[in-house]
Amino acid sequence: MAVIMFRAARADEAAHLTELALRSKAHWGYDDEFLDACRAELTLRPDELAARRIIVAELAGQVLGFYGVEGTPPDGELGHLWLDPASIGTGIGRRLWEHALRTADAAGFTRLRIEAEPYAEGFYLAMGAERIGETPSGSVPGRVLPLLQVNPARPAGQRA
Repeated sequence: MAVIMFRAARADEAAHLTELALRSKAHWGYDDEFLDACRAELTLRPDELAARRIIVAELAGQVLGFYGVEGTPPDGELGHLWLDPASIGTGIGRRLWEHALRTADAAGFTRLRIEAEPYAEGFYLAMGAERIGETPSGSVPGRVLPLLQVNPARPAGQRA
């Protein structure tokens, strides 16, 4: 079995990670106009990667996806969880999710909010998050997103 490495994102990867997030979002069939509206919100800057706890998953030097655990404990946010489209459906998302929860738990978070991509809500619910409402999109006026929550310290079998 190939070993997936998890590591902190490097400042020189910010543009690559931004494009990965946009490609991942495009996987759901959004048009260029919609993706352009989302670009600012999905853009990562080199100087913010460490503070946003951006972690990449890579295999043989190729970035497969990344996540970010943001905020100040005890409450935080899963600010990003994006996969390269070729990695969707391969189990990498689950591995990123599990790593994100361990990272959040170790940092002292007891609650992570998730403003979910609507097409990814089912994934988060299957992983143990619970829906707590809706929240306005930061990119598209009038659009609402599922608002989810998870306690990183609870074992997966005890979630939801």
